[in-house]
Amino acid sequence: MPNEPRPTVRALPLPLGVAAALVAGAAMPVQGRVNGALATEIGSGLGAAVVSFGTGLIVLAVVVASTRLGRRGLRDMPGHVRNGDFPWWYMLAGLGGAYFVLGQGLAVTLLGVALFTVANVAGQILSGIVADRIGFGPGGPRPVSSERFVGAMLALAGVVWAVWPTLSGAGVSWATVGPMLLPLSAGVLTGFQQAMNGTQTRYYGNPLPATFFNFAVGSAALGAAFLAALPFTGAPAPLPSDWWMYTGGLLGIVFIAAGAVLVRWFGVLVTSLGLIAGQLAGSLAMDLVAPVAGARMDLATVLGTALALIAVVVASAPRAGLRFR
Repeated sequence: MPNEPRPTVRALPLPLGVAAALVAGAAMPVQGRVNGALATEIGSGLGAAVVSFGTGLIVLAVVVASTRLGRRGLRDMPGHVRNGDFPWWYMLAGLGGAYFVLGQGLAVTLLGVALFTVANVAGQILSGIVADRIGFGPGGPRPVSSERFVGAMLALAGVVWAVWPTLSGAGVSWATVGPMLLPLSAGVLTGFQQAMNGTQTRYYGNPLPATFFNFAVGSAALGAAFLAALPFTGAPAPLPSDWWMYTGGLLGIVFIAAGAVLVRWFGVLVTSLGLIAGQLAGSLAMDLVAPVAGARMDLATVLGTALALIAVVVASAPRAGLRFR
C-alpha cells in the first residue's frame, strides 16, 4: 500500500499564498542581478551558475542534516519510491532548473532578455494549464475554467506589454524562431518541475528534501556541463571576495521551496502566474532602487506588471462553471 502523505496545514489562505508567490518570484530578478555580476567578475556565465547552485546545495545540506524534518525526509525517500507514492525520476526535477540556466547562457545573447522572457513565460503558462488539466501536480486534476484561461492570457499579455519597449526594437525575424524554442521548452519544464516538487513535498510533509534534490541534481548537471566546456572556454577568473555575489543560491532556495509548497493548494498554473507576477514586480523594484546602466523605466513596464498582478487575481477566483476544452 502506498504511504499516506504526511499531514501539513489544513488550508492555505489565498491572500497569503499569493503574497508568498509574489515574494518568491521577486527573488529571481535579484538572483539574476547577483549571478550576472558574478559571471562578469569571473568571465563565465556557466561558472557563475555552478557557484550559485553549489552554494545553495551547501546551505541545504547543512539545513537538512541539522533538522529532524530534513533527516526524516531523506530517510523516508526510498520507501516513498518503493511504495509507488511517486516515481523515482521525480527526484530529477532539478534538471529543469539546470536546463533553464543553460538556456539563459545560450539563448539570451541571440534573442535578448525580452524575447527570452516572453517565450519562457509562454512555456510556463502552457505547462501550467496542461499539468493542472491532467492532474500531474499534487492537487489532482484542475479543470481549465474560464477564470484560469482568462488569467493565463492576461498574464501573457502583461509580460509582453511590460517588455514591449525592448521587444519592439528587437528586430524579430524568422532567424529567432528556432532559438526561441529553447526558452519555450525551458518554461514548459519549469511548470512540470514545480508539479514534481509539489508531489514530493506532499509526502515528505515539508519542502526541504525536494529542494535539496533539486540543487543536488542541478549542481551535478551544471558541473558536468562546465567541465565539458572547459577545454573550449578556458578556466574562469578567480572567485571574488564580495560576499553578496554568493547569495544567488539562497534566493534560488526561496523560489523552489515556495513553488513546491504552493502548487498543492493553488495548482501549477496559478502558482506559476504568481511567480511570474512577482518576477515582473521584482524587476521593476530593482530598476527603481538599484538601476543598472542603460535601464529604462517605461509606462508600458509598469502597466504590464499591473496587468500580470490582475491576472493572478482573475485566475485564482472561484470557478463560475464555464470550462474551456
